[in-house]
This record gives sequence, C-alpha cells and structure tokens, in this order.
Amino acid sequence: MISMKLFALALFVLMYVLMITKPAHRPLYALGVAVIYLLTGVLPVRELFGTINWNVLMMISGTMIIVDFFIESRMPNLLADILLEKSKNVMWVTIYMSLFAGIISAFIDNVATVLMVAPVGLAICRKLKINPVGMILSIAVSSNLQGAATLVGDTTSIMLGDYANMNFMNFFWMLGRPGIFFAVELGALATVPIMMVLFRKDKEPVDSKERTKVEDYVPTAMLLLMVLALICASFIPDTPSVINGVICCVLAVVTIALDLLKNRSGKGALRAVKNLDLETLLLLTGLFVVIGGITEAGIIDDFAGFIAKAGGKNLFLLYTIIVWGSVLISAFVDNIPYVATMLPVLTAVTRTLGVEPYLLYFGLLTGATLGGNLTPIGASANIAAVGLLRKEGHEVAFRDFMRIGVPFTLTAVLVGYLYIWFVWA
Repeated sequence: MISMKLFALALFVLMYVLMITKPAHRPLYALGVAVIYLLTGVLPVRELFGTINWNVLMMISGTMIIVDFFIESRMPNLLADILLEKSKNVMWVTIYMSLFAGIISAFIDNVATVLMVAPVGLAICRKLKINPVGMILSIAVSSNLQGAATLVGDTTSIMLGDYANMNFMNFFWMLGRPGIFFAVELGALATVPIMMVLFRKDKEPVDSKERTKVEDYVPTAMLLLMVLALICASFIPDTPSVINGVICCVLAVVTIALDLLKNRSGKGALRAVKNLDLETLLLLTGLFVVIGGITEAGIIDDFAGFIAKAGGKNLFLLYTIIVWGSVLISAFVDNIPYVATMLPVLTAVTRTLGVEPYLLYFGLLTGATLGGNLTPIGASANIAAVGLLRKEGHEVAFRDFMRIGVPFTLTAVLVGYLYIWFVWA
C-alpha cells in the first residue's frame, strides 16, 4: 500500500514538473499519467467514469459552441467599443474587464464566465493591437476569486451549502454576522491596486470612434439565457450532478438549430464544432483521472489529516494552517475532492475543541477556491483561459501566469483570512 502511494505521488510530481518545464504537451503528460494509473491499479478501471467530471467537460463544450456564434455575431466587438468609451487607458480596460468577470462569476460557474468574457477581452486587444495575455489571465483569476462569494458561484460553495445546511442568503448574513460574501468582495477590491501596479506601464490612451454593428443577436440571447438557467438550476434541490453541463449542451444544440433555420447552411455548425478546444478538454480529462488516482491512493486524506493535526488545539494556528495549506494544496490538486475530504475532518476537530465550525468552513472555502490561481492548471477556468490564448497563438508559461496569479491570490486570501478571523473567531 505504501509503495503504491509513493508511486502515485512520484508520478503526480513528475507530471507537474513536465508541465512546468515543457508546457507545450500538457495534455499528453496528464493523459499519460492517467493511463499509467489505470494500468497499474492506482485507480481501478471501474472508477474511471465516476472520476471524470462530466459536468465541467459538458459545460465547456456547450459554452464554447455558443461563444463561437457569439464571436461570429460581432457582439464582443460592440461590447469592446462600449468599454473603450468608458476607459481612460489600457490599464483601466484590463481592470474593468477583470471586475466585470468577477461580478458574473459570483453567480455562474467560473469556466462559463471565462468563456463568455474572454472573447470581449480578445476583441479589445485586437482593436488596440496589444498582447492579450495579461488581460485574459486577469479575467480568469478574477473569475476564480469570486467563486466563493455566493452559494452558486462555484462547486465548492455548493458543497459547503449542502453540507452545512446553508441557503443563498447565509453567504451574505448568517447568525447575526456578515458572511463570506464580504470577505471575497473585500479581497476583490484589494486586487485593484495590485492590477494598477502590474499593468502600470499600460497607459496608452484608448478611444472608440464608431460602434461595431452586430449581425445576429441570437447568440447573445442564448448566452444570457444560459446564465439565467444556471442560476435557476442552482436553487432546485436534488438536481443531477451534470445539470449545468446539460443546460449548456442543450442551449448549444438550440443555437446550432436556429442558425441552420436562419441561414439554411451547416457552415456555422461545422465551424463551431471545429473550433472546440480539444487540447483543453483532453488536459482536463487527464487531470480528473490523475486527481481521482491520488484520491483513491489516500494522498489527499493524508494531507487533510496532516493539516488538522498540525493545528492542534490552538484555534488561530489551526485556522491559519487550513487557509494557507488549502491555498498551497489547491494550486496543484482539484479543490472538489479536497474540500469534500476536509469538511467532515473540520467538523470533528471543532467538536473536539467545542467551537462552532463556520470559522474553519469559511477559511477552507477561501483557501481552496483561491488557491487554484497560483498555477495555470490549478483551476478549470485557468486551463480554459490558457487554451483560448494558445488558439490565438500565445503560449503561456508557468512564470507568465504566476506573475499575475501569485499577487492576486496572496492579496485576496490575506484580506479574506483577516476578515473571517475577526468576524467569525
């Protein structure tokens, strides 16, 4: 058992080393390790189907198809024109785009947010003839940052709400105290000065003398309908785990059907399917299997137990280790199995200490949600953003991502960490 665990951990570390040093073939590394896990029994073959997060893959696929029609309609160009009219210079365009993505991400999945907002950012960068890497990565990390703000913002938030019997309003106000929503929003505001420093050289003035004419409003309507449907689905109890993915795929099929009826041609459908980012989908599939393997091997359980023991009976030390330990772990491990493992562990610990669990719950959610921003493969939204940039001809190295992700994460987590302690300790 021990040798199998070490074998799984060694392969996991090797995969990340290769992804950092040789980023051009990330999907191959993830899929390669996934196959080895299956062949060696680290992950039993019978667990394969359940390990893959089909909901995320379906969401990305469906949203990508709708977004392709959205881009073709030229609506992103119109939104870019409007945003340019409101901005003083390139730096403020980037800041506004990041905050806009964050607001949307508080209510729908982070991946869907990136796939909807990033095309607008790309249209702006083309119009201004600037490198889009900084803006798109800022959109991605802002989307991840806001995931913990509401019950519907991220899968981990939904998990906490279900486990702790929290409703939508409990994220705003609970037990006579302000909830985690305000910790996230204060963290988001604190990242504005960070962006002003990161993009301080982007002071070129911007303007938009004429507005783009939109050729088709149906894709925009479908995107808005998707946002509304995703929000509504989050309030329906006992829905299937793939409900969000089904919504996105059904609306993608409807979008294709409407295009066929309007243009009497299948060119739009073929273009949208051809433009699916298969590299991103394959990378995510491989990572889901790999994370399933180290979970099956007990590595995540070991980390969770270590964190709980390291804090001992000192509540502040325990809280600190949980927040920052979760940040570090979530930079490399999918936060869904990690949070699922930690919630019952924290419940048991707080019972022993004789304190209410919400301080540790909120600390866990803050660290686990934001920690994915430390690396380009720490969160599905980051992988989607990097995939979009790759399609535009921009290869994103780990250091390029971390130049933005690390200061964003450390600032937002520090603010949330202090806020939650002083309000909920």
